[in-house]
Amino acid sequence: MSVSSVFLITVAVIFGTVIGSFLNVVAYRVPAGISLMRESRCPGCGSPVQWYHNIPVFSWLTLLGRCAACDARISFRYPVVEAATGLLFGLVAWFVPLAMPLPGFAGFAVLLAFWWFAAITVVLVLIDLDTKRLPDVIVLPSYAVGGVLLLLACLFGADWGALLRAGIGLGALYGFYALLRLVRPGGMGGGDVKLAGVAGMYLGWLGWGPLMVGGFAAFLLGGVFGIALLASGRAQRRTAIPFGPWLLAGAWVGVLAGVRLGAWYGGLYGLY
Repeated sequence: MSVSSVFLITVAVIFGTVIGSFLNVVAYRVPAGISLMRESRCPGCGSPVQWYHNIPVFSWLTLLGRCAACDARISFRYPVVEAATGLLFGLVAWFVPLAMPLPGFAGFAVLLAFWWFAAITVVLVLIDLDTKRLPDVIVLPSYAVGGVLLLLACLFGADWGALLRAGIGLGALYGFYALLRLVRPGGMGGGDVKLAGVAGMYLGWLGWGPLMVGGFAAFLLGGVFGIALLASGRAQRRTAIPFGPWLLAGAWVGVLAGVRLGAWYGGLYGLY
């Protein structure tokens, strides 16, 4: 690995932890209808959080997971989300240039697009687990952000065929999820349908293999999780289980392993 690659990944991890700190705020405030511009305060005593107590991961560790003013406990979820976002951003910085090497601004635009996808993955998983909702205010702008960045990549040298695949992937997964919702209205939420289109756009950009693998992996992972809950007695047949996290987990399986898994599966039937 080159020095420039190590530098990019390091910067991406640091940047990701900062974004993760903001995502913690978004995950709490958006469902509650609280402005993102409001000053951060301790929910226990109402004291403002000082900037030096808001350094991702580090501040939680130095404060031993407690408020500096009132000693109230600060959830372990905060540093976990920050660290996980940093690792995901670093993974994107390592993998995307390898999967689709592009020069200059084209490569940077694709990186930005997948960093956006990484960020909404984290925040939507948190919100869906907390509230069983996938807010339009996060999902719908992702079509525009991802679409514009991928279009810019093509304008600066990326393959236009990738953008066409992204559009097909968007329509394919959106249409498939919409059909499932139509056939069984209670089995699939409207937010899942909208999010599926976003996932399809990113998977299609990378190729047909990632699109097929990512689409299938979501149902495989969700099904295994559901069976595990039923077997352990923690859920009943009619228990509502948020599907957004599994949709996104499947998408990342497609992003990171879709090309190889697609080639392996196709090779079994002589397609490659």
